[in-house]
Amino acid sequence: MSHSSDHCQNDNARQRNGGQILMQQLRDQGVRRLFMVAGESYLPCIDALNEHTDSIQAITCRQESGAAYMAEAYGKMTGEPGICFVTRGPGATNASVGVHTAFQDSTPMILFIGQVGNDFVEREAFQEIDYRRMFGEMSKWVAQIDSTDRIPEYVARAWKIATSGRPGPVVLALPEDVLWGTAEVANIAPSPRLESYPGAAQMQDLQRRLEAAERPFLLIGGSGWSADAMADMQAFAQRFDLPVGVSWRRLECYDQRDSQFVGHVGWAMHEELRQQLSNSDLVIAVGTRMGEPTSEGYTWLASPQPRQSLIHIYPDPEELGRVYRADLAINASVNGFASMLADLVPEQASRWSAQRKQARQAYLDTLEPLPAPGALSLDRVSHTVNQVLEGRGCITVGAGNYALYPHRYVQFAGATSSLASTVGTMGYGLPAAISYKFEHPDQPAVCFAGDGCFQMNMQELGVALQYRLGVVVLVFNNGMWGTIRAHQERDFPGREIALTFQNPEFARLIEAYGGQGTVVTEDAQFESAFRKALDFANEHQLPAIIELRYDSNGIAPGALLSEIRDKALAAQA
Repeated sequence: MSHSSDHCQNDNARQRNGGQILMQQLRDQGVRRLFMVAGESYLPCIDALNEHTDSIQAITCRQESGAAYMAEAYGKMTGEPGICFVTRGPGATNASVGVHTAFQDSTPMILFIGQVGNDFVEREAFQEIDYRRMFGEMSKWVAQIDSTDRIPEYVARAWKIATSGRPGPVVLALPEDVLWGTAEVANIAPSPRLESYPGAAQMQDLQRRLEAAERPFLLIGGSGWSADAMADMQAFAQRFDLPVGVSWRRLECYDQRDSQFVGHVGWAMHEELRQQLSNSDLVIAVGTRMGEPTSEGYTWLASPQPRQSLIHIYPDPEELGRVYRADLAINASVNGFASMLADLVPEQASRWSAQRKQARQAYLDTLEPLPAPGALSLDRVSHTVNQVLEGRGCITVGAGNYALYPHRYVQFAGATSSLASTVGTMGYGLPAAISYKFEHPDQPAVCFAGDGCFQMNMQELGVALQYRLGVVVLVFNNGMWGTIRAHQERDFPGREIALTFQNPEFARLIEAYGGQGTVVTEDAQFESAFRKALDFANEHQLPAIIELRYDSNGIAPGALLSEIRDKALAAQA
């Protein structure tokens, strides 16, 4: 799909309605795909899509949260704003979970919302909401376009804000009279993305501090990484023989098959990694805020003053020093910073190579499945997925203890190998897998989903059916809200209530969407079922589900609900 400059010039030379102006501006910005749930409040935009079918693919989603999640996943994968259109009121409230995800995950995204006309505003008209107040705390910018001839200006600004500094979501409200109104206005040419770079003196200071360290640790996270930046960062880690970890749910930021990688930093990390982080004397944190999950409640990395020396590289100056006082704070984008690393060359042999090798072996040891109750081990399931995929494709998750299994046992292979919400939103996995499959149709997309998590957005299987997307979903069927049950047993042992539910037969449900369903109850059945599901999804370009029925006492890798309860009861005695 290519942009035609003649098409643009012809459009700019005539009166157009607001929908036509908006869609042309999106085309000029380079939009290739947008996710939407149709609404009468933005009909001129929908109609204008007819003029851009050669350039923009409009994806009809089933519910606004699914559409917003797909757009957010697109932003994670591409570094360009994920575009989502929803209608006013209920459409906006449904989509808000995707905006919150994009905000905490630092993902570029633009949500367009139909709005009541300016002639009806402030009367609590049908489905009217003040979006500035509604989205103000979970977006980088919220605005309402009140003049048709200013649409290009607002969209170009939204694009710049969503992708600059710390990326994030922008929300634009579209009053009906603005969309139906006409204007003769030129569209705005997109401006190149600006990267920020560290100063030479800062890079020299970084090397001096690194050379003086005894137990350094390189922590990588955040968003917006280019392939070149990832390669530069890996080469830097290899030259200095640094142990590398990725921050919470940023598993795609480093190729975990590389010998420098030593673990996923955050909640439920293994004890050897936790001790290594606590005992380190220098943490180089690149692109990550090091929030509550990564720091395990601000414990191994204390706020505001860490025990370790801290070098913090981040694209937003307002984040530097906000939670942690760094010994060296560098305001630079991840790509700008990584491009400067080639000039850093070790002046002496590494003093920490033995520590790094020990940490690497400790990480490799965690890949061996832990004991689990029952005939079907989720540890072995995830271990098998890792062996079968061998770094291919993408694994997506929503929120729940089940996600700890792929995050422990799968060796993620770098860019786009993982799509997970750092904010821990349920229902994310299936829309994310669908979005990945649009972008990478020839690669496997495997969604790990708890039974509760899956049912929050399983209606988006309709998108997989309609657009022939062969996603594979592993549904962890234990008939309860497992994560909350674990917390309940820890805090109120033996008083379980309001957490169980009865499920449909997921393996039969998928047949209504033209897909293939399989029930697995024993370890010996899984590998064959998984390979068949991958083959079916690839050959027929339709979704497949493997329903995993297992002992619900196995609540997390190496953890049993019964043990959590017994420990809590003993503490009360």
